[in-house]
Amino acid sequence: MKPHISLFLPAAAAAFLPLSPKQTVALYTSDVCVGHDPGRGHPEAPARLRGLLSALRNEWVPEFGQHLRVFDEREADVTDEQLLRVHTVDHVAKVSAAFDRAKRGLNPVIGMRVNIDADTIVSPGTQAAARRGAGLVVAAVDDLLSRRGWVGGPFTGTNKRPRRAFVMVRPPGHHAEADGPQGFCFFNNVMVGVAHAQAVHGVRRVAILDFDVHHGNGDADIAWAQQNRLYASTHEVPLYPGTGETAGRDRNVLSVPLSANAGSAEFRRAWRSRLLPAVRMFNPEVVFLSSGFDAHKDDPLSSVTLTDDDFAWITAEVASLGFGRIPIISVLEGGYNVKQLEQSVRTHVLALINS
Repeated sequence: MKPHISLFLPAAAAAFLPLSPKQTVALYTSDVCVGHDPGRGHPEAPARLRGLLSALRNEWVPEFGQHLRVFDEREADVTDEQLLRVHTVDHVAKVSAAFDRAKRGLNPVIGMRVNIDADTIVSPGTQAAARRGAGLVVAAVDDLLSRRGWVGGPFTGTNKRPRRAFVMVRPPGHHAEADGPQGFCFFNNVMVGVAHAQAVHGVRRVAILDFDVHHGNGDADIAWAQQNRLYASTHEVPLYPGTGETAGRDRNVLSVPLSANAGSAEFRRAWRSRLLPAVRMFNPEVVFLSSGFDAHKDDPLSSVTLTDDDFAWITAEVASLGFGRIPIISVLEGGYNVKQLEQSVRTHVLALINS
């Protein structure tokens, strides 16, 4: 048996392993994910990603330069095999049937919309968006964890494989449970990536950290039975989906509820004092982030009052785990003020680069 080598090196040893001042971040996205359209007035609107793609191509690429490597034309749709590592056969069948009904709609050009529930609505473009979104998380896992070296192509100015990725896709995923789509979510993008990392790349311990304002009941549901996974979340209570209301630990699921109007102090205290110490004790080999930005004070779906400084802070804290050497795969979840979302995501990506 190979000896276990901890990523949490003693401070003296870490001093001999300097990190470069800036990290390269691989960003995965696709115009295909704009095609999911749940209808007029729905908060999870195509404009969320459309605005982010515009900011990425017109502002972030020249601003971040060689420290941002963008994959926005990659064809990487999730397979049924990858989905079935986390979802039941019935789940995949139910979602697929809704996809088919939407595409066979009354209008042969635009199809129709199909409600899985009141909030989770399928349009003719949803299947392509959902499969591409989850597939890009798998692509990020393969690129960051492949032992064959960087499989996505050479980087400008470096031949090193990146250790950080941001997957900028929609629809979101952290409410999708093993046996049920819900809460705008069809497939659990993050947990599909977690399962792929463990099944294909031999990763033993994975931490899933969730700072979306809504409790990630899907992340928690799929992680709960697996002791080699740790799920930790701050989220507003009471608020959809009505889970995670009790502070504390249930097996490997950690919750710190935040009350309405909670702000920076409560958020940072929860992570600094309760959640991050548990993550360090767990000693993960890979960290996934369910990165929702709807806890911002200007978001219409919550009452928590965070600012972009708080998103930069939590990103930097996570990036410092294991002296900055743990691979991080961050996946977009919520954030429903379209203009503010652009700024919050930019702050998050910049922190991944600079921390």
